Amino acid sequence: MEGSFALSRPGVRIAPSLLAADFSRLADEVQAVERGGAEVLHLDVMDGHFVPNITFGPGLIKALRPHTTMFFDTHLMIDDPLQYAEAFAKAGSDLITFSSEATQSPREVVAEIRRLGKAVGVAISPGTPISAIETVMHDVDLVLVMSVWPGFGGQEFMPEVLPKVRELRTLLKPRQRLEVDGGIDPDTIVEAVRAGADTIVAGTSVFGQADPPTALEELRQRAVAARSQH
Repeated sequence: MEGSFALSRPGVRIAPSLLAADFSRLADEVQAVERGGAEVLHLDVMDGHFVPNITFGPGLIKALRPHTTMFFDTHLMIDDPLQYAEAFAKAGSDLITFSSEATQSPREVVAEIRRLGKAVGVAISPGTPISAIETVMHDVDLVLVMSVWPGFGGQEFMPEVLPKVRELRTLLKPRQRLEVDGGIDPDTIVEAVRAGADTIVAGTSVFGQADPPTALEELRQRAVAARSQH
């Protein structure tokens, strides 16, 4: 999958999170950030079991897919990702990330997502150690470090996850992406990038602003500047 992984190139990128968009006009919101230069759309799927909130399922992703060419970065915060991976692959997800805490069989989940022809990621919550993903860490395309507790948008960034980001950057291969999600704003994005993250999920700091494309560009400039100093 390495050669076809759309995020394998070096650099830093912002992935606006659909969770913070205006759900009454999703296509317009998504197209606005795409025109603003976004290449990746982050899709948080929550089931009300693994996390206490419920967001959306494969039907919404399928409906949105014809309206954008952005790379769909789908994070399954759900119980039993093995059972549902195929539905999200068929809906149009390009990368499917599963939460490490949601399965006892991470190797099986990675193998299934690969079988479906999709890129694969694994996520760890703030309280989860890197050792929890040792068995699959080098077999995935992306590692996602949650910088808030999964389940709700709009939380404050947890700086205590930054040492974990720094350590992961030394462990991952150059082609593997290191993503941070939660509490990102123009200040915390600098911290995340300096720690080694190259893919940054931003929700309310993009879609929650009066002019999302301008907000996206500000975040991108802050990230690029931080990357150049890293």
